[in-house]
Amino acid sequence: MAKDYYNTLELDRNATDADLKKAYRRLALKYHPDRNPDDKSAEEKFKEINEAYACLSDPQKKANYDQFGTAEGAGAGFGGFNDFSSNFGDIFGDMFGDIFGDFTGRRRTRPTKGQDLRYDLEIKLSDAVFGTEQKIKIPRWENCTTCDGTGSKPGKGPTVCTTCQGTGQTKLQQGFFTIARTCGACGGEGKIITDPCTACKGQAKVRKERTVNLKIPAGVDTGIRLKVSGEGEVGGLGGPPGDLYVVIHVEPHPFFKRKDNDLLCEVPISFVQASLGGEIEVPTMDGNVSLKIPAGTPSGRVFHLRGKGVPKLGGYGKGDQFVSIFIDVPKKLSTRQKELLREFAEISGDDVSKGFMDKLKEMFHNHHHKEAK
Repeated sequence: MAKDYYNTLELDRNATDADLKKAYRRLALKYHPDRNPDDKSAEEKFKEINEAYACLSDPQKKANYDQFGTAEGAGAGFGGFNDFSSNFGDIFGDMFGDIFGDFTGRRRTRPTKGQDLRYDLEIKLSDAVFGTEQKIKIPRWENCTTCDGTGSKPGKGPTVCTTCQGTGQTKLQQGFFTIARTCGACGGEGKIITDPCTACKGQAKVRKERTVNLKIPAGVDTGIRLKVSGEGEVGGLGGPPGDLYVVIHVEPHPFFKRKDNDLLCEVPISFVQASLGGEIEVPTMDGNVSLKIPAGTPSGRVFHLRGKGVPKLGGYGKGDQFVSIFIDVPKKLSTRQKELLREFAEISGDDVSKGFMDKLKEMFHNHHHKEAK
């Protein structure tokens, strides 16, 4: 009894080619052996689906089948592996290409983007505050100019791989199914370099150092990545190059400490300046500025200089500068200076001969004496 291929594909006899392909795709996916590893009936159904499609997708066989109920060469098994592999590959394309390879035997070589590169760059704080331009040297692989990236000596091209006959794939038969794999002899290229270029030793690429002009915007900080498009490794098979990522590291500054967009610093003043007040010069990234010190300024007091910090990266405005004052006690005094300080202590009622504990006891004694009264 003749098989009903239309019924197998769940179609009527007026189905179009688009309907045929759609039905085949749906049913082949549903009954594929890899999706039904323990179901023998699914494997048989899968064979029937491919047999039906092999017949109905061929105009001559379909005409014979529609008229006589049979088609030469279409009745046994898959209707021949060539019919199945061609149709299956055309319908499913890349869906199974990564798993089973290309059923048509053609190599799938596509341009690929080159690898990205990382470069760690150390800059000064002034460069981070004001921005700068620097030339950096990047080691990377580039196409060999001697062989134009072919890997073979000039005038001598590669030869066809004898293992895969130039297809880039080898086939392994497993039951009724054939699995295509990348050829190990040529790495899927389909060709082998027999007379390598002496400049690159057949690698088609050489290691070179490229100078890149890098613009560093104002406001960068440690950890910021700057992207330079197209300055990474070269792409494969004519693909675009990768990108270069420059990671910024800001050197520690001997005077300033950075906190976000603010700058912190400590400035010493003398005991006389703290007591009497005055005006001092304070360094900023824009140059020195005058800072008024009020009389009686204690050590540790913080003054706020607005807009003297770091520019905001990608935005507007600047951070501030915070100046912490500390009293610088002189380590060496002349005889006259000591006399004057002792005189000052006597006038202030401060007995310098007493230690801290003596003064503490005296303070508690006076406190209790007042309470007794």
